[in-house]
Amino acid sequence: MLFLVKLFPEITIKSRPVRKRLVRLLRKNLKMVLKQIDAGVVVTGEWDCLEIETSSLDEAQQRRLVESIANTPGISLFLEVDRYELPYMEGILALADRYYGARLPGHSFAVRCKRMGKQELKSVDVERVIGSGLNLKYESAFVKLKNPDVTVAMEIREDQLYMVKQHHAGLGGYPLGGQEAVLSLISGGFDSAVSSFHAIKRGLLTHYCFFNLGGKAHELAVKEVALYLWMKYHASHRVKFVSVPFEGVVEEILSQVDDSQMGVVLKRMMLRAANGVAERLNVKALVTGESVSQVSSQTLANLNIIDDVSELLVLRPLCTADKQTIIDTARSIGTEEFSKHIPEYCAVISKNPTTKAKPQRIAEEESRFDFSKLDAAIATAGFQLITEVVDDLGSGLAEVKVVGAPDDGQVVIDIRHPSEIELSPMPDLADAPEVLEIPFYQLRARFEHLNPDTQYLLYCDQGMMSRLHSAHLDDEGFANVAVLDLRVKPEASVSAAR
Repeated sequence: MLFLVKLFPEITIKSRPVRKRLVRLLRKNLKMVLKQIDAGVVVTGEWDCLEIETSSLDEAQQRRLVESIANTPGISLFLEVDRYELPYMEGILALADRYYGARLPGHSFAVRCKRMGKQELKSVDVERVIGSGLNLKYESAFVKLKNPDVTVAMEIREDQLYMVKQHHAGLGGYPLGGQEAVLSLISGGFDSAVSSFHAIKRGLLTHYCFFNLGGKAHELAVKEVALYLWMKYHASHRVKFVSVPFEGVVEEILSQVDDSQMGVVLKRMMLRAANGVAERLNVKALVTGESVSQVSSQTLANLNIIDDVSELLVLRPLCTADKQTIIDTARSIGTEEFSKHIPEYCAVISKNPTTKAKPQRIAEEESRFDFSKLDAAIATAGFQLITEVVDDLGSGLAEVKVVGAPDDGQVVIDIRHPSEIELSPMPDLADAPEVLEIPFYQLRARFEHLNPDTQYLLYCDQGMMSRLHSAHLDDEGFANVAVLDLRVKPEASVSAAR
């Protein structure tokens, strides 16, 4: 397969050194992501366009490859093409007929030719000659330059002709690594997941910070959201997931702060802690999912008071977005189902929250707060690579049994996101009597209703989600669960230490 990758337009208006740097980053990022699908993938190009060339791939691998390119920041669109030595006009007409002729009878069409490099041929001449030739051959077809039924697309680049087979939309934005790093405060809800996505799309190297207000189930769910975002949109870079134990801070707020001021004080404590975490990561900005006036703590007056404690820039990608727009974005990027099932932990809920916090009042409330509790939370924060979140669910979790193939009587549960299953259906498993599809965000609720006498094997592409959930279910008393990893040889099946 061969693809032409077109740059995000804002990249093309940068100065020459900046543009070259961004193109190099994009090329590097694509290689890093795509080699997981095709180890022999070749990515070339220096200035205006990149070429991606792969070896022979099966249909599932092709779909995964297209999806991975589409989710890589920095790409406006990419074209699936075939490449030929540039022929004379008769040869171009023959190729246009071969690729598009069957679609032309009874339809309107237009020829679109883009040209790069130095050739005697001009784009308008190619379009006119090829259009006339096709129009003569297919009498029921007719040329329509605006909104045609069929667009006969091709590109001429130096002495090469590229026949376009399919257009694919890119993610846009800047290549990861092109901007500095940020720390995204993530709760797992619609807002924080979408704001993290917007930061990633803009080329910001996005680390994650979670404030644990008192629940393992919540932490597990948030780790899943972060892991999903990383695997889908910025797996080309290593990022950190930081979990800050905030139970002690919450208890102190509940006992020392007036009811109406608790929401603002909690957000201020979170920003203070985030500043401490960011300092250890050498990060210069924070990202939050707040939208102006969505809740009481997000009025302009309150946001101003909250930001007052931060030494770092606070970015709010959703500051003017309405809730439905945020939910629609969550649906399009694949996080909606996660956020719908995130368990709530309403530790600090004010009956009459202030919408116009006053600096003097907040200072008075915080004067009674024991800041050693906040210092302890920052000092005991857990730092880990995003790929290691599976290994940090706390002490006491059992080892995870990993097998390379199912035995008779075992049932496989494909826990991948529905969009992943659609892109890459599970291989046939001759020894498995049954394969269930239960997305991981529904697994815990549905697992307790399954047959307790049946052994279940959890499956996902990378083995991360399956290990995470197998350990969690085992910790909750379900001993009939293990992990299916098809990359493991059956005779080498092991217990994966947590």
